[in-house]
Amino acid sequence: MIEVKNLVKKYGSHLAVDHLNFTVDTGQIYGFLGPNGAGKSTTMNIMTGYLGATEGEVLINGHNILEEPEAAKKCIGYLPEMPPLYTDMKVNEYLRFVAELKKIPKPERQEQIEKVMLMVKIMDVQDRLIKNLSKGYKQRVGLAQAILGFPEIIILDEPTVGLDPKQIIEIRELIRELAKEHTVILSSHILAEIQEVCDYIMIISKGKLVASDTPENLEKLLTNQQTVEILAKGNEDTVRKVIGTIGNVQKASVEHGKEEGTVKASLFPKDGKDIRETVFMAFAQEGCPLLMLYHSRTTLEDVFLELTQGSTPAAAKAMKDGEKKGRMVKRRKKNAQEEAEENKLTEMDEEPEENAVPTSEDEKEDLENDSNL
Repeated sequence: MIEVKNLVKKYGSHLAVDHLNFTVDTGQIYGFLGPNGAGKSTTMNIMTGYLGATEGEVLINGHNILEEPEAAKKCIGYLPEMPPLYTDMKVNEYLRFVAELKKIPKPERQEQIEKVMLMVKIMDVQDRLIKNLSKGYKQRVGLAQAILGFPEIIILDEPTVGLDPKQIIEIRELIRELAKEHTVILSSHILAEIQEVCDYIMIISKGKLVASDTPENLEKLLTNQQTVEILAKGNEDTVRKVIGTIGNVQKASVEHGKEEGTVKASLFPKDGKDIRETVFMAFAQEGCPLLMLYHSRTTLEDVFLELTQGSTPAAAKAMKDGEKKGRMVKRRKKNAQEEAEENKLTEMDEEPEENAVPTSEDEKEDLENDSNL
């Protein structure tokens, strides 16, 4: 498990990471999503020990990444945005070198190297110099070094950069396979990438965590922005009159359609309610034919744009909910720790020590009486 507490990173006067707090639990695929320059790579570099934080701390399975770097890094496999490759080495030579650095037992090295090469499909280029490989193959070699040793946590920063569509699909499948036995953190600015493979999404903007939830729950953040689009045959006055008879409509915009004799309208339902049936029946009763009826739902892209484009009400709500959830998690952990400590103290009180020294006069008297007996 990873705990990031009050993380701050400054480059001079520039605040790259702004008091970031989140927890990553085991056995899931986490998506770290944000626009370019949001602080994703900086956060990952701090989490993996490549960079020091200005403030705050990162705990990897209870080990502080700066105070206990070796113990913490044993739990992590990391693929940075620019794969750390020695391009004058052959692929198999490089992976043997990485295996030695990771202190994988010598009898197991070759077997593990062959296994990861099969997983990322680089067996056919194992005897080639890395500098002669295409960008896609270099990315695969970088992924292989991250997986080597099969650490508990695998962190991937833009893992599909430079890959063709077929390779991207293969890497997605590999990430899903890895998630069966590992925790995977995937950073990307590509929405489709995150939505396709991740169980949980954290959206970061300007160094702050603005939302943290499942893809389905994130899409519900903007339910008040769902619309019903219609194209009706008739005049504008008739369409406005019919819309006025429909309940649960917060507001509506009406304009002339592209075709003559048509009117286009956008209806904004209250509380995101589905009003399609009501709309259809209202126009049918008025004898005004509907040529189109379309329910526009909120997508993850809408949520992403809303949360990363400034201080919108949805962004403020998401941040407030995220902070509240974080406080609840911390409170539960604190209560559990306090309860464990109380139980430990109770057990100590219940078990008398054989060589305990009497402290009160009554205890001394009892001890003397016992010895006389």
